[in-house]
Order: sequence, then C-alpha cells, then structure tokens
Amino acid sequence: MQKAIRSLIACVGLLAGAAALHAQATFKVVVVDMAKVYDTHYKTEEANAKFNDAAQRAQEQLDQLSKQIQSAADDYKALVEQTKSPMANDQAKAKAGEDAQKKMEDIQRLQNEAQNFRVNTQRSLQQRAKNHRDLIMDEIMKVVNDLARAKGATLVLDKSGPSVLGIPVVLSADASYDITDEVVKEVNKDRPAPAAAPATPPASSAPATTPAPASKSGITLPDVSAPAKKG
Repeated sequence: MQKAIRSLIACVGLLAGAAALHAQATFKVVVVDMAKVYDTHYKTEEANAKFNDAAQRAQEQLDQLSKQIQSAADDYKALVEQTKSPMANDQAKAKAGEDAQKKMEDIQRLQNEAQNFRVNTQRSLQQRAKNHRDLIMDEIMKVVNDLARAKGATLVLDKSGPSVLGIPVVLSADASYDITDEVVKEVNKDRPAPAAAPATPPASSAPATTPAPASKSGITLPDVSAPAKKG
C-alpha cells in the first residue's frame, strides 16, 4: 500500500514537473514602444496638421477681436478726454460721458467674447486630440495583438514610459523581443502617397518682406505627440 502511494506521489511530481516545463517552454514576451508607434503613425501626422490649421484660423479670429478691442479702447479714451475738455460745454461733456460709458460696455462685451472664444476653442481642440488618441490607440493595439499572436507571444510589455515609481517599465530586453519597428511598418502600410511638389516659380527680384510678429492672443495646441501614460 505504501509502495503504491509512493508511486502515485512520484507520478504526480513528474506530471507537475512536466507541466512546469511545458509552461516555461510556451511563455514568450515581446516589447513595443507604443509612444514611438503613435508618434510615427501617419494619421497622427495628419491630425497634427489639422490641429495646426484649426489653431491658426482661431488665432486669426482672436486677432480680429483684439483689434476691435483696441479700437474701442482708443475711442473710449478720446471720449473721456472730451469730458475734460475746457472747450466743450456741459451738454457736450455729458454726451461724451454717456458715449464713453456705452463704449466701455462694448469693450467689456468684446473682451468676454474673446475670452469665451479662447476657452471654447481650447476645449474643442483638446477633445479632438483625445478622440484622435483613442481611435489611433485602438488601431495600434489591434496590430500589436495580431503580431504578438503570430509570434506566439503570451505577454506584451509597453516600454515607452516610466512606472509609477518613475523608472522604466522594461528595464532590459533583448532586441529580438522588440516588435516596435514591425508595428510601425504595419500601421503605416496604407500611408497615402505624398502629393507632387508644385513647380518652383522663377526667382523674383522683389525684396523679401519681413513676416509679421506672431500673435500672443493665446491659442495653445493640445498635446497629441504621445499617448498619455497611465500610472
């Protein structure tokens, strides 16, 4: 009886060892730099161009509002000066004071309009950036999972960012485990062909003009350069 029990225990041990060896043999890890894939995706480049264009158009609208505010402010100052002019009679001064009050209300309305436009535009750009990141990351994740399955990988690690401790998630990995370049190639396989460059115009003898200084009205582009790292 004891011999049979010992034989059974031995068999169980052998089976457990075999299972462990099998699990070890089938365990395979691959790593990918998700930020690099995202940044080099042609759809991200297209989105950045659209964001730049939208921000530039919004900035132009803010510049127009700024000019209107400055013009109204100049009119207000002139009206205030009229209320102090020794050459004006009391009736003219009273009329100038009323006009100055109305002009100040116009200035405040324009300032509120500019502020609301700036905030709403910023919020819209940020939401568009988030929607873009979500869509592209879903697409990239599908490609990563398909490549990982094709390679027989049982675990995929993202090496693009730090852990909650501020250190790299992947401390070290053999280059043969890195599938980043393969993922980049796959997600960009449908990249549209670049448009033909326009013919170079003949050289002009006209003097070069100095570009206008950049406006400081305050449209800030959202960060779409890399997906957010979740701690």
